Amino acid sequence: MSILFKVAKLAKSVYYYWINQFNKPNKDDELIKVIKEICKESNYTYGYRRVTQDLSNRGINVNHKKVRRLMKELGLSCSKFTHRGRKFRSFKGKVGKVAKNIINRRFKTHVPFQKIVTDITEFKLKNGQKLYLSPFMDLYSSEIISFEISKRPSLEIVINPLKEMIAMRPDLSYRLTIHSDQGWHYQHSQYTKLLKANKVFQSMSRKGNCLD
Repeated sequence: MSILFKVAKLAKSVYYYWINQFNKPNKDDELIKVIKEICKESNYTYGYRRVTQDLSNRGINVNHKKVRRLMKELGLSCSKFTHRGRKFRSFKGKVGKVAKNIINRRFKTHVPFQKIVTDITEFKLKNGQKLYLSPFMDLYSSEIISFEISKRPSLEIVINPLKEMIAMRPDLSYRLTIHSDQGWHYQHSQYTKLLKANKVFQSMSRKGNCLD
C-alpha cells in the first residue's frame, strides 16, 4: 500500500480520511427517510413548509431551509397544481362585508407569507360526482400552503385551510394579505372575524373581473 501512496503522491492521512468519510453513515439518513414518508403520505403535494411543519408535529425540529435543500436534492419538490376543473361561482351578492382590492393586481412579492391568494375550484368526476378544492397559495413561491377538498362547497372548505395556514405562519415583521373573489365564503362573518383576530388583511377582486 505504501508503494501506491508514493506512486499516487497521496498522503496516508488523506487516504484514510476519505475512507472514513465513505464509511461514515449519513447523519441525515433518518431525516431523509421521514421526509420521503411524509411526501408519500401527502401524495407528493406538500411543499417544504408543510413538510417542516409535519416534522415538527412528529417531534423532529429542523430548519425549513435544510428541509428545502434535502427535498430539492431528492427531487421531492411539490408539484404545481394543474387541473381541468372550473372556477366555482360562489357569488350570491352582498351577504356580508366586501373588502377593498388591496392587492390591485400587484401579485409579485419578494418575501413569503406576505401575499396569499385563494379560490374554490369545482371538479366533476367520471361518475358524475363533484369535488371542490380550496387552496391557499403563497405568491412568493407559488406553493400551496394549505388546502381542503370536499364533496360540498360548505363554509368549512375555506375555514379549515385558513386555520391551518395561519398556524403555519412564522413570526413576521409585516402583515399578511389574503386575496380572493367576492364569493359568499369570503364575506362570511366567521371567515372575516378569523382574519381580523389574526391581524390578516383581506383583499377582494372586483365583481366579474377575472384579471383581479
